[in-house]
Amino acid sequence: MTYPEHKFSVAPMMDWSDRHCRFFHRQLTRRALLYTEMVVADAIIHGDRERLLGFDAQEHPIALQLGGSDPERLAAAARIGAQFGYDEINLNVGCPSDRVQSGTFGACLMKTPRLVAECVDSMKSEVNVPVTVKCRIGVDDQDPELALDDLAELVLEVGADALWVHARKAWLQGLSPKENRGIPPLDYNRVYRLKARHEGRFIGINGGVVSVEEVKAHLSNGVDGVMLGRAAYHNPGLMAEVDHIVYGAERNQIDWEEVVETMVRYSARHIENGGRLVHITRHMTGLFHGLPGARRWRQILSTDATRAGADPSLMLEALSHIRFDSVEIPAA
Repeated sequence: MTYPEHKFSVAPMMDWSDRHCRFFHRQLTRRALLYTEMVVADAIIHGDRERLLGFDAQEHPIALQLGGSDPERLAAAARIGAQFGYDEINLNVGCPSDRVQSGTFGACLMKTPRLVAECVDSMKSEVNVPVTVKCRIGVDDQDPELALDDLAELVLEVGADALWVHARKAWLQGLSPKENRGIPPLDYNRVYRLKARHEGRFIGINGGVVSVEEVKAHLSNGVDGVMLGRAAYHNPGLMAEVDHIVYGAERNQIDWEEVVETMVRYSARHIENGGRLVHITRHMTGLFHGLPGARRWRQILSTDATRAGADPSLMLEALSHIRFDSVEIPAA
C-alpha cells in the first residue's frame, strides 16, 4: 500500500482535536491530514462508538489514533475504526501521561518495540487502510540512536505505512506531560538520520514546529511530512497558507466571513442535537491571532459563549470586531 502524500498534518491532541476542532480546521485547509484525539481501544470495543468515533464527512482525510498494547484488542478497534470510514489508523507510542502509562501504552511502549510490531501486524491484518505509528525518539535513559532504529525497523518490517516521530525523548518519571512537550531538547537531526536509513518509507517529523516556513524547511531536509500540534491549535489562521505553500494548490484569498458563517451553521446543528456553543467556540479563540480586534474576539468566544443558551450569532458579533484593512491576512 502506498501511503498518501501527507506533507502536513495536525497532531492528535488530548482534549483538543475533537470532531468540532477538526471540522473547524478543515475550513482552513483542504489538504492537511487531521488526527483524532487518542481513543483507547477498549473504549471503542465496549463503549459508545458514535460518541467516540463519529465525525463529519468534511473532515477527510482523517486518521484515528488508538491507544493500547494488546494486539487483538487493537486489531478489533482498528477494524471498527475502518468501518466508520477513517482514512488511517495510528498507534500511539508517544504520549507520556500518567493515565496512559497506567494502561501500559503510549510512550512506555518505546521500551517494548517487538510488542509494538506485533500490534501493528495484528492491526494491518484487519484493515485495508494505512496503519501508522507515532512515537518519540526514546524514553528515559534509552539511547535514541538505538531505541528509535529498533522500533522503526521492527514496525516497518511488519508493514507500518508511516512513522511519525516527535523529535524529543519522553521522561516517564520526573516530568509532567506538559513538561515533556517542552523540556526534553528537540533533536531534529535524529529524525533526519532515520529518514536517510529508510529511503522510500514515509517518515514524518513532529515537535516544536510553529510556522509554515518551518514546515518547508523540514521537508527540504528530506522528511516526508511535518506535523503541527499546539501551534496549529493556538494560531489556526496559519493553516490558511498550507494548501498553497506546502501542497502547491492555487492561491485563493480566504473568505473569513464565510469560514465563520460555516461554523455558525455547524454550531446551530450541534445545539439542535443537544450540544452547547462553547463545545465549538473553545477551538476558535486563536483564529485571528495578532489582528486588531482579536482580544475582543477571544473574550466573546471564551466568555459569552459559555453561558446557558448562548446563540451561534455570537460568532458574527465577535467577527465584527476584527479589523482586516490594515493587516495582511494569510491567503491559501
